[in-house]
Amino acid sequence: MSDRTTNAGRFGLWLGFGLVSVLLVLLMVQVDRQWQRMSEMTRILQEQAEDVRRTRGLLRDLEQSLRSGGVVAPGQQAAAPAAGRGDAFDRARRVAARDDHAQGDWLMLAFGTGLKTLTPLVSSDAYASEVQAYVTEPLIARDSETLEWKGLLAEDWTVSPDGLTIRFKLRRDVSFSDGVPFSARDVAFSFEFMMNEAIAAPRSRAYYSKIARVTALDDHTVEFVFSEPYFNALSLAGSIEILAEHFYRRYLDTPRLFNESRGLLLGTGPYRLPNPETWTPDQGRVELERNPRYWGPVGGAFDRIVWRVIENDSARLTTFRNQDIDVYSARPREYQDLLNDTALMARSQNFEYMSPTAGYSYIAWNQSRGGKPTRFADPRVRLAMTHLTDVGRLIDEVFLGFAEPAVSPFSPRSPQHDPALTPLPFDLERARALLLEAGFADRNGDGVLEDESGAPFEFELTFFQGNEDTRRMVLFLRDLYARAGVVMKPRPTEWSVMVENLQRKDFDAITLAWTSGVEVDIFQMFHSSQTLDGGDNFINHRNPELDRLIDAARAEVDEDRRMRLWREAEAVMVADQPYTFLLRRQSLVFIDGRIANVHNTALGLNLMAVPVEVFVPADRQRRR
Repeated sequence: MSDRTTNAGRFGLWLGFGLVSVLLVLLMVQVDRQWQRMSEMTRILQEQAEDVRRTRGLLRDLEQSLRSGGVVAPGQQAAAPAAGRGDAFDRARRVAARDDHAQGDWLMLAFGTGLKTLTPLVSSDAYASEVQAYVTEPLIARDSETLEWKGLLAEDWTVSPDGLTIRFKLRRDVSFSDGVPFSARDVAFSFEFMMNEAIAAPRSRAYYSKIARVTALDDHTVEFVFSEPYFNALSLAGSIEILAEHFYRRYLDTPRLFNESRGLLLGTGPYRLPNPETWTPDQGRVELERNPRYWGPVGGAFDRIVWRVIENDSARLTTFRNQDIDVYSARPREYQDLLNDTALMARSQNFEYMSPTAGYSYIAWNQSRGGKPTRFADPRVRLAMTHLTDVGRLIDEVFLGFAEPAVSPFSPRSPQHDPALTPLPFDLERARALLLEAGFADRNGDGVLEDESGAPFEFELTFFQGNEDTRRMVLFLRDLYARAGVVMKPRPTEWSVMVENLQRKDFDAITLAWTSGVEVDIFQMFHSSQTLDGGDNFINHRNPELDRLIDAARAEVDEDRRMRLWREAEAVMVADQPYTFLLRRQSLVFIDGRIANVHNTALGLNLMAVPVEVFVPADRQRRR
């Protein structure tokens, strides 16, 4: 046999072996996919069997109760919503009735930072709240058109004439995503759990401290009793974070496990974690699946909602271009270029708006560190730093005009804001005079201010390292401050480290942003009582007059009188400058064009609204 024949035979043998190997790999992949599908089907069947067993038990209990005369049938007893009140599904129902409405596809989103935890109460960032909004539900919710309260888990409610007692009548058809029925006991337990000092929830306890007790009067009636009047009582009671008693009660005996947990999230909402106990930050994403037990008349249109963690701005844009995520919030410097990108715009829709509830960015000046007052404890120094911060140029040069100055925590479109108060102007000479009055002067001629002991006026400004606009802003401010002899050292920091620094109050100054609402309660951020460990007054700001006004406003139920008190409090903050209030940014958002029914509302863009209003028509779906 010739060498050529031998080589050909060997080649054929190796080729055959390679083909068999490829086929084996493909078969293994296919078997793995089938196994995953079988596992998923088995899990669903197990859940359905459990639901059937639970339903049979409820029917037996109901039959026994009817025979004994203890209760009347649920259909007879259930109270209808108050006349004209309706429920929170009005808008979602209208969307679901559209001819092109369909279920299916995945909504792919991105977070600019990794999440530390998804566990309610111990989580503190807006990203965790965004995920939780799909999994847990409040008793009531605002209509995004009228801003009126609508029933969600509660079908009706009454408020006593003195405003101290609110009684909610709960729906009877609600269950948690694991199939256990929701009841008034879960609401009462949620308050009990939150107010337990062993649970790391000082932020929530601060808000709910005005509630004396929460009582389950029966399975479907819960009563909130306030210890004193509170202007936002209905909102506070109606938005309590509902914790399933059967799931969370065990952590009253082991609070440390709860406080250190990362993914304990179970609720009644339209979506759920595939496993409510096993999510961890190292997964690099959050994935929710549609809740097959959802009680609402309209559920989530998407099969799944997925958030990927993509910290780099450019990487997020590339991912959006590749259609691997569906939403991209543009930076001002790239916005016009993206509008001119015909290929991108052919498959995208864009929204440019100032949300009516837009939050504000700020620089927070830490007034006490390690138990000792800092230079920022002097209000003259804080006022000087605000006069050194040229917000007008900052908006023009860094944000290209897509922002507005922030005067205070109150939106200029809110009745809380006094229109007579305007942003403090950039004033280099006024700032120098204030700093000189506070004891800072250039004592050695090096161009840097020193205090009376000769220590230079220098500090670190902590900021999130993953946001390019924030980085540009900080470098811009560094040069401005240097003109007055103040040395600011930028300190780029990972998000998880920033959160830890806030909790320990271990920073000189930090730039962040607060979200906002229809009416902002500033107790959490600025009241002296909230300087406690874990509280959100992480700058240790204390002002007795501001405390008095905050307390008076929160206790005032008459809106006109309350707004006057808020405006007085605003004047105190403008004079005291606990923060240097920077700006409110416009939203510059691009959304994949296949997502239908996206529009702006009185509460902002409805893309993230729950009940879910957006969907993908069947002929445009691409993810399974």
